[in-house]
Amino acid sequence: MKGFHCRETFCRVCRWAEGALAAGLMLTGAAFLTPVAILASAQNARGGPAVVQPGAPGEPTRTLPTDTHATLPPISHADVEFMQGMIMHHSQAVEMTALIPSHSENKNVQALGAKISSSQADEIRMMQRWLAVRGQATSMELPDMPGMDMQGNAMALMPGMLSSGQMEALKKAQGREFDRLFLSGMIQHHGGALVMVKDLFNSAGAGQDAEIFDFATDVDNSQRAEIRIMQKLLEELH
Repeated sequence: MKGFHCRETFCRVCRWAEGALAAGLMLTGAAFLTPVAILASAQNARGGPAVVQPGAPGEPTRTLPTDTHATLPPISHADVEFMQGMIMHHSQAVEMTALIPSHSENKNVQALGAKISSSQADEIRMMQRWLAVRGQATSMELPDMPGMDMQGNAMALMPGMLSSGQMEALKKAQGREFDRLFLSGMIQHHGGALVMVKDLFNSAGAGQDAEIFDFATDVDNSQRAEIRIMQKLLEELH
């Protein structure tokens, strides 16, 4: 840890402290545990100094109870809805890419689809684990009577998701027409994911969990890059 020198026997404690900080661990009934406080807690178990929490600038240091321990941060309802909604969102993208082998001969579309399918399937599993660990449902409750759009299709529940009509047209298309519908549809789909990330970070208290922050940031960066690739491929088709 920068700015802190420990004896060799405590190196594994330092590594654990860094991992705890990266995971956004919080103190039960206390403020964020600093590296020094974490190390002090470990030393206390060996008969060393008590657990201490450095105060804010100008404020004194507090001695914390010896049974102070780290726990997961409080669950944000917006975080849970984001993960549940993104599972649904990713699932449609994987469904779209599964059509490529039988509907397209475009090598660039095939390569892009394989990348999207692999990365988003992995992310679905990660989101399901995140929700399960916190005792949350891995799927979002659906309304009994979804709204209808101008074509009579059930409206997409998540931003950017393709309507049933769009999905049906994609399934029926072949060759260049499929490539065009896939690329334009996935650009729309990715754009919706960017909206979901923006809405998450605009929600008070949301996106603070380290795993969600890293995931949402990666979604924003990777899908913006893929949108640019798909726009270029779409221009080449025309």
